[in-house]
Amino acid sequence: MNNKFSNPALPGPGDILRRTLPNGVIVLARENWTAPSVVVEGYLLAGNLDEPAELMGLASYTASMLSRGTLRRSFGEIAEVIESVGASVSFGADRYITSFSAKSLVEDLDLILDVLSDELRHPAFPPEHIEKVRGLRMTAIAERENDPRQMASMAFRELCYPDHPLGRNLMGTRASVAAVTREALFSFYETYYAPQDMAIVVVGAVPAEEAVARVAAAFGDWGGKRPGRSELPPIPRPAKVSERRISMPDKSQSDIFLGWPAMRRLDPDFDAARLANTVLGVFGISGRLGMNVREEQGMAYYVYSQLASNKLPGPWALAAGVNPINVERAIQSMLDEINRLRDERVPEDELEDSKRYLTGSLPIQLETNDGVAGILVDLEWYGLGLDYVQRYTDLVNGLTAEQVQAVAQKYLDPEAYILTVAGPGAKG
Repeated sequence: MNNKFSNPALPGPGDILRRTLPNGVIVLARENWTAPSVVVEGYLLAGNLDEPAELMGLASYTASMLSRGTLRRSFGEIAEVIESVGASVSFGADRYITSFSAKSLVEDLDLILDVLSDELRHPAFPPEHIEKVRGLRMTAIAERENDPRQMASMAFRELCYPDHPLGRNLMGTRASVAAVTREALFSFYETYYAPQDMAIVVVGAVPAEEAVARVAAAFGDWGGKRPGRSELPPIPRPAKVSERRISMPDKSQSDIFLGWPAMRRLDPDFDAARLANTVLGVFGISGRLGMNVREEQGMAYYVYSQLASNKLPGPWALAAGVNPINVERAIQSMLDEINRLRDERVPEDELEDSKRYLTGSLPIQLETNDGVAGILVDLEWYGLGLDYVQRYTDLVNGLTAEQVQAVAQKYLDPEAYILTVAGPGAKG
C-alpha cells in the first residue's frame, strides 16, 4: 500500500513530527489521508491563574473577544471569510491555558491559519463588542445562579481550593465581569499572549513537513515572552467534613458534589486512580454509583464520578442530581461506595471490564482528526511523550486490584471530604 494513504492506528514517534520554531512555538503534525480535511488545535499560556483576583473571569473574557474583530478584519468580515469556505475557528480559556481550534478543507489551510494568526496576534477589542460580550456573560451568570448543578459545582470548587487561585470560577462574578474594562483586556492580552511555549497541532491530509512550514509562515515571526507564573501555595487535604448547602426553594431537584483535591496528572498515582474512578462512577451506567444510587435505589436523575487532574492537583468528585427528599440517602450511598472501594479489592472480572472500557475508548477517539489532534495536544501539554498512545494499553492492563484499593484508601477519605448541596430545603 502507498504510505501516503495509510493511517496507522496508533500515533507514535514514527508518524508524529514535532518541531520547535525559533520563537518558542512547538508544532506537532500527523498526516491522515483518509479525508480531504485538516484540523488545527493548540494552546498558549494564558489562563485564569494569571488573572488579578478582582477581575476573575478576565482570561475567558479575553478569549471570547479574539473573534470579535482584529486590526485587519471586522467581526463581520471574520465570520464571512470563515463561513465562505465552510470552516470553523474557536477559542476558549481554562485555568491554565487559552486554547484554540480550527477546521477546514486542506486547500483552505493557509486561509484558516491566517485568520487564526490574525485573531491571536492582532485583536482590536472593539468597544461595542466588549459590551455585547459582557451582556452574554452576565446572562450566563444569571443562568448559573438559577441552576442547582452549577451552583453546587462552583461551591465545591471554592471549598476544595480555599483562598487559592484554583478555586476561581472561569466565568467570574457579576462584580468582576462588570469591572472588566477595555484597558484591562488589552493589558491581559499584552502581558500573557506570547508564542513562548505555545503549541500548535495539525492533523489531516497535508504532509507533516509542509504543515510545519505553513504554521511557521503564519506564526514564526511572532515575538515576545510572557512573565513566569509564581509558585502557588500547596493545596491542603480536608481535615474534616467541610460542607456548604445552598437554598434554592423554587427548584424541584437537588444537586450534590462530594469529593477531595487529588493528584497531578503526572503523579505516579494517577493511572491507578483513573482506573479506580472508572470502577466507581464511569463504566457502563456510571459504574458502581450508577448501579447503586440510580438503578437499584432509583434515587438519582444522574450520578457519576470524575477525576480532573492537571498540572496541579485536580479534584476527584462524585456528583448526583436527586429528588430533594433523597439528599441524605444519596450522600450516604455515595459514601458507602467509597468505603467499599477502600475496604474490598475490586473483583477481577469487574476490573477487567473497566480496563477494556479505558483501552477500548481510545481507538474511537483516533477515528477522527479532531480526536487525534486532541490527543496530541494532551501529549504535549502534560509531557507524556510521543510514544504514550502506543504504551497506553499495556499501562492500563498492568494495573492491579491492589493498586486500585491503595489509591482509594489514600485519596478517598469518608471521614474528611468536601460536600456541597444546592436545591430546595438546603440550608446555607
